[in-house]
Amino acid sequence: MSSSQMLKGILEGCLLAIIGKGETYGYEMIEKLNGYGFSMVKEGSIYPLLLRMKKEGLVTTTKKKHPSGGPQRKYYAITEEGRHELEAFKVRWKSISGGVENLLEGEERI
Repeated sequence: MSSSQMLKGILEGCLLAIIGKGETYGYEMIEKLNGYGFSMVKEGSIYPLLLRMKKEGLVTTTKKKHPSGGPQRKYYAITEEGRHELEAFKVRWKSISGGVENLLEGEERI
């Protein structure tokens, strides 16, 4: 299984975490993901997720001019429902990542 296949299942939570830190636009999210080591994520892979997240009421969008000029950009902000989903993701992630870590390290918990 490739790292990009594994990432598909957690990318939504990662995007919510980035947006939860402050309003941001698509390309900026890619840069932030890259800064955290997610170099395999490409710009085209996040927009379908962002569209679905908007339809589900997890984020809102606003078009604004970028401070340095240029065309308007679509900025994403997290909603209250999105904050609840982010917290639920954190709980699920801690459980899953802890279980995988235990398995890889050979620590069985009974």
